[in-house]
Amino acid sequence: MKVKVGLIQDSPVFFDKEKTMDKAEQLTKKYAKQGCDLLVFPESFIPGYPRGFSFGAKIGSRTDDGRKLYSEYYKNSIDLESDDLKRLEKLSKQEKVYLVISVTEKQSTNGSLYCSMLYISPTNGLLGVHRKIKPTGSERIVWSEADGESLVTFKTEIGKIGGLICWENYMPLARMSMYKKGVEIYIAPTADSREGWTATMQHIALEGRCFVLGCNQYFTKSMYPDTYQSLVTNEPENLCPGGSVIVSPLGKIIAGPLFDKAGVLVAELDLEEINRSKLDFDVIGHYSRNDIFKFEVVNQPPTKEENTPE
Repeated sequence: MKVKVGLIQDSPVFFDKEKTMDKAEQLTKKYAKQGCDLLVFPESFIPGYPRGFSFGAKIGSRTDDGRKLYSEYYKNSIDLESDDLKRLEKLSKQEKVYLVISVTEKQSTNGSLYCSMLYISPTNGLLGVHRKIKPTGSERIVWSEADGESLVTFKTEIGKIGGLICWENYMPLARMSMYKKGVEIYIAPTADSREGWTATMQHIALEGRCFVLGCNQYFTKSMYPDTYQSLVTNEPENLCPGGSVIVSPLGKIIAGPLFDKAGVLVAELDLEEINRSKLDFDVIGHYSRNDIFKFEVVNQPPTKEENTPE
């Protein structure tokens, strides 16, 4: 089975949900025309990854301006119970393409925000949501953390898909929770543009014997609206040069890494490569040593089969 995938390395219309959703629609329509079965967007594409922002917080104090900034971020975050989701589902259906799009998500039940990854099917709509289980460093000021219920995987018409966001991918047990589900297309939206991230994506591919899609944004300081320029005075101009990459189950780079520009990486994945790669290593099979090691994930849901009713 062959699957054509596209990683969209681009920038949001920062802190503007409606305009960013407009841009996501334009990009989806543009690259769906290339025959992609799956399109992936970077971490917190809607409404943007707030690189360089402190939200007025330091140990022992918070500022009124920081609270106002958080409120603005909240207002422009995605609500899955609103028309935001319906709009994305309609887009996926119209363009006949699976969408995996990372957003900052708000919920009607509380005032917290989550760094989330939405899995949207062109035939079944929202399949499920992965919410970051551990925001990194100062991300914890604005993003809450999820639990094992968020470690979702899906059996779809294009293969078994799942993944983790950014530095969750440095959590060995979180990775294993994906491998144990037999993930074939491992999706890793990120804001990490270091060259070492490419090596991380290759390691995961080799370890999990799966295709790995590492999708990052391309973002410069000048792309911030004038309203926020004073908050990033000391940041470099090239805030996030990208580095999106597609890796095979044997660790070979198929496309990318793409640096210093917006664009898309497109590749055709032959899922038969996954079985071939497991001749000499299978992390959940003949290399697992279940007689020595025991592994349990609390509350992780079973893999959802796309056409199975709730």
